[in-house]
Amino acid sequence: MIEVRALSKSFGAVRALDGVSFTASDGRITGLLGPNGAGKSTTLRILYTVLEPAAGSARVDGFDAAETPLEVRRRIGVLPHGAGLYPNLTARENIAYFGRMHGLSGQELDSRVDALADLLDLREFADRRARGFSQGQRTKTALARALVHEPQNVLLDEPSNGLDVMATRSLRELIRRLREAGKCVLFSSHVMQEVAALCDDIVIIAHGRVVASGTPDAIRAQAGEANLEEAFVKAIGSAEGLE
Repeated sequence: MIEVRALSKSFGAVRALDGVSFTASDGRITGLLGPNGAGKSTTLRILYTVLEPAAGSARVDGFDAAETPLEVRRRIGVLPHGAGLYPNLTARENIAYFGRMHGLSGQELDSRVDALADLLDLREFADRRARGFSQGQRTKTALARALVHEPQNVLLDEPSNGLDVMATRSLRELIRRLREAGKCVLFSSHVMQEVAALCDDIVIIAHGRVVASGTPDAIRAQAGEANLEEAFVKAIGSAEGLE
């Protein structure tokens, strides 16, 4: 479970987060939805311990990301925006390297890598160096790397960015499987169709604040709209009016 409470963060004069609060539960897919620059990636970066908040807290399975970052890192798998693979390592070596950092070795590590290669359909390029991979191949490898230690909480920052239609369909199916396995899945997106297709819960962020949250049905009801996209536009418009 992920719990964010009154999270605030500034970069110079820019207030990226202004009291953001929400909960992402186990066995559910929670989407952070908002326009570019809304604060989605900043929230995720605090959760995966790259940034520290100016105020508030971000907790993973009860552990504070700022106070106990090593405990949090053990419990999360992260797909950051931009895969960040080591280009001179093969896909298999990239995945195994992260597995070793999480304490895996020997047959256990080999079995995990093989299972992920099958799950994500990356055997065709598993033993090729990452330099020159397509966007889809980079994303699949980075996702396998994030899942190699079987984390309970999975954080995805715009995971379908740059993927073609078939790769996007495969990614969505994997995210649903993670939910079925009881994982807590939290991902950011500005693509309405992706959020509508996947999410049990939605948190809409604009100008560093939560402007609406709940199930898709609840958000539509709050906005008085039958269409989720229209509800989103109305929520963002309300935030603009408060600026």
